[in-house]
Amino acid sequence: MVHCAAVKVGTVAPNRVSVEAHSIDFVPLSERYGTPRRLFTIWFSANMTVLGVALGTLGIAAGLSFGWTVAALAIGNAVGTIFMAAHSAQGPQLGIPQMIQSRAQFGVLGAGLPLLAVVITYLLYCAANGVLIQGTIKALVPVGNQGALVLFSTVTLLIAFFGYELIHRLGAVLTVVSIVLFVTATYLLLTKHAGQGVPLANTSTPFSGAAFLLTMTQAAAWALSYGPYVADYSRYLPPSVPVSKTFWYTGLGCFLSSTLIMTFGAYLATVDPDLAKDPGNAVAGLFGAVRPFVQLLIIIGVVQGNVLNLYSAYMSSITIFSGIRRMDRIDRRRKLIIMAALMAVATLISMLTQENFPRYFADALNAMVYLLMPWSAINLADYYVVRRGHYKIADMFRIDGEYGAYRWKTIGVYTLGIVVQLPFMGLSFYRGAIEQWIGADFAWFPGLLVPGVLHVLLETGWRRLRVSAYGTRVP
Repeated sequence: MVHCAAVKVGTVAPNRVSVEAHSIDFVPLSERYGTPRRLFTIWFSANMTVLGVALGTLGIAAGLSFGWTVAALAIGNAVGTIFMAAHSAQGPQLGIPQMIQSRAQFGVLGAGLPLLAVVITYLLYCAANGVLIQGTIKALVPVGNQGALVLFSTVTLLIAFFGYELIHRLGAVLTVVSIVLFVTATYLLLTKHAGQGVPLANTSTPFSGAAFLLTMTQAAAWALSYGPYVADYSRYLPPSVPVSKTFWYTGLGCFLSSTLIMTFGAYLATVDPDLAKDPGNAVAGLFGAVRPFVQLLIIIGVVQGNVLNLYSAYMSSITIFSGIRRMDRIDRRRKLIIMAALMAVATLISMLTQENFPRYFADALNAMVYLLMPWSAINLADYYVVRRGHYKIADMFRIDGEYGAYRWKTIGVYTLGIVVQLPFMGLSFYRGAIEQWIGADFAWFPGLLVPGVLHVLLETGWRRLRVSAYGTRVP
């Protein structure tokens, strides 16, 4: 599927913890290693954080009952996970980061447009993690709000700088830790509120379709936001790994953990709304005398998710930069500088938004869907329908290659994919006409359907026209 020289897979197994040598460049077949089981642990651990707990509380805050909130969360997670797992399956086959592959659709320089949206998305997630965990850090370490954010950012930066192998190993350990922590916390919370029933349906408040769709969209955004970087963590696997295994190990790890942790958040918000305002300390408070140890584990869990965001914000940033400079490798000094700059921006956003976090977080989740859904639709349509996995990796690093500097058809389709969502959008500061009419944000549907269909029609039609005119295949 990928045009590259035939090299024996696994002659070198660089599975030791050290600063990662590769960045946006192709991972040679001789350096591929690992099994798809690692994908389950990294995506399971990535979701088992207080940020997932916080997202689970949003449906209850919007007026849904516990039962309807769980249903909306499960549907949203399923929708988002299908797309992110389909992106993950590309990693072993191509051996490059997810957003480098987007150059085949947008052009080497044109890919900077969705890449910019991706960088903004991950910086927002980094900022959200900082705001959510700062209270837990302050409870464990004698620092103020700003000090907690700086400490959190520094630890994130160090782990992200080491890169791929350390991230995977941390994910494997945290999967076990998070399962034990989650099961214990659930038991303690159920015991604490044993006499308090939780009605699946809220008889005092009528069902709100708008709140249901909003909660579903926010859950879908959670998994969809992994799409632009999920293949970054599967790209070292040998291409002989079946696509189905990559898909299912990634998808099950993401769906199970996100649904479980968000359901926990919904239950917490139902039985104790005050505790739900600070999920980190709320969970730690259930453990009594061992609370400090649990707080440390919670912080480490959030650090893991933050590392994924920073690592991939870096990948996307250098994909933009390297396209302009015509580079395919980045030295370690420049890597550290770029990562530090990105983390500094995210920390500044945390400091500026910490006083109004709930509204900021809900808007950020929705905005991520608006920006990422059109890209996801185009990328998957191109990979699975138009090109069917056939790409020339070397040409993704050359402006004068098959994919060119700009592919204006795709850029136009992506832009249209954002524009068609405007009437369906629902933010705290803007509500589209259709969103006001139906009372719910449904922007993700046209954002998926329109660019995906248009990309297939334009690309296949153009190829047929070229073949008919010149009798040759078209890139």
